[in-house]
Amino acid sequence: MKNDTFYQDEPTVEADAFDRMPDTAATGLVLLTERVEQLARLCERLLRENQLLREQQAALQVERNLLHEKNEQSRTRIDAMIVRLKGLGPS
Repeated sequence: MKNDTFYQDEPTVEADAFDRMPDTAATGLVLLTERVEQLARLCERLLRENQLLREQQAALQVERNLLHEKNEQSRTRIDAMIVRLKGLGPS
């Protein structure tokens, strides 16, 4: 006994309804289904792209913060050198 006999013997309501539709309605439904599937794929692609962009933004923010910190350290060292150089000059 096959398990899929049920599906072969009894057509679904949706299939019957689709078969009884006029050609224009059936064609419209097929076109609408295709458009909805396209839209779903686009949404998935945009979600992936958005996630990638968020990750890139986070990485760039971390890099920016590190560069800012290095810049501040350099500024502090340069200021200290200037103070020492002024101390070495003729008074």
